Amino acid sequence: MSNSAMSVVILAAGKGTRMYSDLPKVLHTLAGKPMVQHVIDAANDLGACAVHLVYGHGGDLLRQTLHEDNLNWVLQAEQLGTGHAMQQAAPFFNDDEDILMLYGDVPLISVETLQRLRAAKPQGGIGLLTVKLDDPTGYGRITRENGQVTGIVEHKDASEAQRQIQEINTGILIAGGADLKRWLAKLTNNNAQGEYYITDIIAMAHQEGHQIVAVHPQRLSEVEGVNNRLQLARLERVYQAEQAEKLLLAGVMLRDPARFRSARYAAARARCRDRY
Repeated sequence: MSNSAMSVVILAAGKGTRMYSDLPKVLHTLAGKPMVQHVIDAANDLGACAVHLVYGHGGDLLRQTLHEDNLNWVLQAEQLGTGHAMQQAAPFFNDDEDILMLYGDVPLISVETLQRLRAAKPQGGIGLLTVKLDDPTGYGRITRENGQVTGIVEHKDASEAQRQIQEINTGILIAGGADLKRWLAKLTNNNAQGEYYITDIIAMAHQEGHQIVAVHPQRLSEVEGVNNRLQLARLERVYQAEQAEKLLLAGVMLRDPARFRSARYAAARARCRDRY
């Protein structure tokens, strides 16, 4: 378990072409709040010393919308992969802190899951969030030897045997600042996509003898990303159902549990009703 200070990097540079909107993808709202704000809130709840927001498309609008004192704005002018995005933020990493990597379009990641991931990170190693899917098509596969994580192979680079692996990478990980900077400096784009994959650092860590510990989220919805409006609508329904369940179990009356703005809004309405 790591007792180091921690900073968070949120990748939010994607344009979101499949949203068919001029609005940056991460500013589309879920339960009345931009997706990326949900992620920023989670980072703040974890006690992050700093939040590095890697942006590209729609930077001016992002700055106008998000008002956080501890946000460090990091420009990724060209989108050349997740590893490239992290390379832009690397100059801001302290050697003696942990760096948690999150995504602005994965809005339902829970603080509880991230706390478990942070606690599981071994000294000098990597904590990695993974899930098992019945159909893992398109996702990076987790490779193991004798039960130990040894690497991640992206779908387009995977062999037929590797494509049978059901455990996949969610993209969320935590590593030490000094180690992460060293690994990021070694990344190449020698792959089918011609991009710099952050996933390549897993094999680097393994080759150096560092342990990689995999942790699973409590719910699959926590690691589901949004690429189109249908996925956003589905995640909003999941969020509403989860919040409704919490409120109902706490004794709050909801006329329609399937539709309300947020848990805070519903709780406030409940407190107002209790006054009369």
